[in-house]
Amino acid sequence: MTDLALVNDLSTAVERYLQHIGEADEYGAVDLVLALLDDGVPAERVLLELIAPAQRRVGELWAADEWSVAREHAATAVTERAVAAIATRVRPTPRFGRVTVACADGEYHQLATRLLAEVLRLRGWRVDFLGASVPAPHLVTHLHQTGPDAVAVSCTLTTRLPRAHATITACQAAGVPVLAGGAGFGADGRFAGTLGADGWAPTADAAADLLEAGLLPSFPAASPGGPPRPASTDYARLVAGRADLIARTMRALTEAHPPMASYDERLREATADDLGHLTDFLAAALYVDDVPLFTDFVAWTRDILKARGVPPAALALGLRLMRDQLHDLPQTHPLLTAGIHTAQSPSRPPDNPS
Repeated sequence: MTDLALVNDLSTAVERYLQHIGEADEYGAVDLVLALLDDGVPAERVLLELIAPAQRRVGELWAADEWSVAREHAATAVTERAVAAIATRVRPTPRFGRVTVACADGEYHQLATRLLAEVLRLRGWRVDFLGASVPAPHLVTHLHQTGPDAVAVSCTLTTRLPRAHATITACQAAGVPVLAGGAGFGADGRFAGTLGADGWAPTADAAADLLEAGLLPSFPAASPGGPPRPASTDYARLVAGRADLIARTMRALTEAHPPMASYDERLREATADDLGHLTDFLAAALYVDDVPLFTDFVAWTRDILKARGVPPAALALGLRLMRDQLHDLPQTHPLLTAGIHTAQSPSRPPDNPS
């Protein structure tokens, strides 16, 4: 049995659950969620009011450099076991149709998608949960084999939007409406509409409500061949030249900042990784023609680096040098200029990138 306070106020239980997963205490975490179920707390509340907020807190602790990547991964693995324990304990009888739930190709953040799948099961849907990074052709094959009423596609990182677009288009061509979700589509779902999804939901329970009410499509119908999108010749060239851009910018950084040459291999690799992420978000911003997509990531990067002792001037320098390397891609210049201004602006508390 759990304390009555935990049953009545799950926000109190979040801290206890967070302690368990932070210590990679699988038994403690699973025992806590099962005890709450035994005490009459609905499984959907446990998923959305205990597990989801605890995982958001995990991301915040990592962003603030209070938890290592290893600890964050261990905590997430424990949470996946806790969600599996709930799914095993609570087995509702299906009363609606069938929904396929999957992450877009290249998207490996699957926990939120798993929570959606479990909420849909609890609401009475038959769910095919396909997990992380499902290539569009394989997803379409599954749709033809199973004939679901809808497919829920998750995208957590905006860098995966081009692949999410391909997934959305392929599913609709197979005759299945697409419900989009995940931070990658924007906090307001604007990129879901841009890329032609039939609907968007900000949370698992909102997605379940939308499906249950039969409100797909909830966006205006897309034009034949997909939604209109500003053409960007720079996008394809930037993606094709990604590796060369990072190498040239690294060389320019070494020349502009001589101590860079003496950095150990780990620091040089971290710098190259940061430049790679900036390049990927720059490409995504070009793809959907959205400046805030890039500047929001620059702000997040600035604050993450600051938490790790890296001054904002270093990020601004890297963006300037990247802009210099892209002199032949004029559409990138306004984005990078905006990014430089953002890197030099006051910090905000670190959160997760869109």
